[in-house]
Amino acid sequence: MLLIKRDLFRKLKAHLNKKEISFIVGPRQCGKTTLMWLIIEELKKQKKPWIFFSLDFEKDKIFFESQEKFIKKLNLEFGNTPAFVFIDEIQRKENAGLFLKGIYDRNLPYKFIVSGSGSVELKAKVHESLAGRKRLFQLSTISLKEFLNFKTKYKYENRLKKFVELEPNSYELLLEYLNFGGYPRVILEETLSEKLAVIHEIYTSYVEKDLSYWLKIEKPEAFTELLKIISHQAGKLVNLTELSNTIGISLSTLKTYLYYAEKTYILKKVTPFFRNIKKELTKTPVYYFYDLGLRNFSAGFFGKVETFSEAGFLFQNLVLLLLEEKFSEVGGKIHYWRSKDGAEVDFVVDLKKEVIPVEVKASFLKKPIISRSLRSFIKRYQPQEAWIVNLSLNSNVQVENTHVKIFPIWEFL
Repeated sequence: MLLIKRDLFRKLKAHLNKKEISFIVGPRQCGKTTLMWLIIEELKKQKKPWIFFSLDFEKDKIFFESQEKFIKKLNLEFGNTPAFVFIDEIQRKENAGLFLKGIYDRNLPYKFIVSGSGSVELKAKVHESLAGRKRLFQLSTISLKEFLNFKTKYKYENRLKKFVELEPNSYELLLEYLNFGGYPRVILEETLSEKLAVIHEIYTSYVEKDLSYWLKIEKPEAFTELLKIISHQAGKLVNLTELSNTIGISLSTLKTYLYYAEKTYILKKVTPFFRNIKKELTKTPVYYFYDLGLRNFSAGFFGKVETFSEAGFLFQNLVLLLLEEKFSEVGGKIHYWRSKDGAEVDFVVDLKKEVIPVEVKASFLKKPIISRSLRSFIKRYQPQEAWIVNLSLNSNVQVENTHVKIFPIWEFL
């Protein structure tokens, strides 16, 4: 079977000769363990010593009872020989950050490669404890680029943009990605029923393992209802009081659920952009999903989106993922914009010294159309450039002193 190549693999491999812990984080079942085993395959070829532990395995958990016990195990296996130590599902270890810090600070001759699903423990305490001792590698579910390369059997790997611009079936592949998202096991299944069974299992194991572990959720059905409602409101303002009343949980419980849904890589919170608090409308966040397939599963239309006209919010969600992919390494923050006079812009990329407003149109534009809202943002903030992402049109327009770039989604590739 053809393997789905991950863009992160190259960066991880390059980090193997660094002393810092290589720390892989991301959603449950996004491919972290597979990535670790691919690195182990490379080490095997080079005949370098390695060991793999998973805190999902009972037989491995005994070595994590104390730092001393763990170090004794490593000494038994390798002595003073440099070796590679893989630890999977570290979020299962209580006080994982302090545990790893104590081992790292012994200055042992081992390189640690560690993975964990998102959690409050990982996002907060681990980072504090391991400041200056780790480099974080965030693995998402399969990106659009990785998906297209896999689907075209890596034939156009270095000229993917040319392929999608020329080939009519590129749009079929895009619809497939909008329908099923990026979980590797979902992509690898052939039929709709098999894909549905896999996404159902991923969702169930997430609620039963991650959430019940961290939240001790008494009402999993309330959490499921929350995700269902948000999946129908993706990209729209969320009234938290109204939402808590609808689901029948307290406001503080609702906020806790949303917080954990973010920390476990299910929901993305997008906050409003403003320079002038009096003139902007709201501080209310909007929510999107990390994975489009999971969003569709929650909404009840997994595999049922047949045309782009039905895919408006999905397309918008995808553009958010692509913007984050593009700007995360330069510290760009993605917001949305609403004003008191009713103007709204889907996304604003805040690069500190400059901002880029981004409008999303899930349509095959024939000519440039600049909305009243975008003109309003341009007038107020005078950005150097603005973007309109659509399905087909590639064009440029000048509005006041702003260069408006209109381009198809393929430009992100």
